[in-house]
Amino acid sequence: MNEFGLEGTFKAEEKEIIAKIRDLITSQKLKPGDRLPSERKLSEELGVSRGNVREVIQKLEFYGLLKTLPQSGTFVAKLGVPALSGMFTDILQLKKPDFKSLVETRIMLETNIVSLAAERRTTQHLIQIEEALIAYQNKVERNENAVEEDLMFHLKISEASGNSVMNTLMLIITPEIITNFEKYHVCKSSMASDNIMEHLQIFEAIKNQNPVAARHYLQHHFKLLYEYCSQTETIMNSGTMQL
Repeated sequence: MNEFGLEGTFKAEEKEIIAKIRDLITSQKLKPGDRLPSERKLSEELGVSRGNVREVIQKLEFYGLLKTLPQSGTFVAKLGVPALSGMFTDILQLKKPDFKSLVETRIMLETNIVSLAAERRTTQHLIQIEEALIAYQNKVERNENAVEEDLMFHLKISEASGNSVMNTLMLIITPEIITNFEKYHVCKSSMASDNIMEHLQIFEAIKNQNPVAARHYLQHHFKLLYEYCSQTETIMNSGTMQL
């Protein structure tokens, strides 16, 4: 969904372009709602390559600061100058999200998602969630890496929530979560076996349209993950973990 993932950081030349666009807005040479100069003209004016300008425009579109309209061009978002300037500055200060922050975000999102899924799920949603659950169980029983199947189970629950914003956020953070899970060896075989039962409990609660039970089982499901993630962060900070 998000081709830029959650890297958060920009290359030096991209930061330079973003800062220059911000300065054009702050000096009101570019005003909210104004059409951006063409890539060629902007690259000449800023003294950078068109390729870098294109990349920056795409990223700023993702953050909602620019908007491209077909056959019309790219426009500055219709926000006040102070708000635009502040958002540009915040983007330049973005850092790559750490493992613990990703897990915390996922827990906060899914605690609400699973409740909505229990209330709103359809028969088709149940079929898809169960298929993802079976795929996960099969891989675990074969002692194979099941990280992607695990997250697919949770993404199918997210779809069942009927909340497009929450679902989009899940899709955005999922690739980075997979990378971190594999990097820090989160889904060990001992944890995966317990997860099968926990997934079954969550599925049954959604099937029975019981949001309270669904929320309870999800929180229990994530309790060990959060503890493991906190332990991992402590070990990494101490410099004693070998990966």
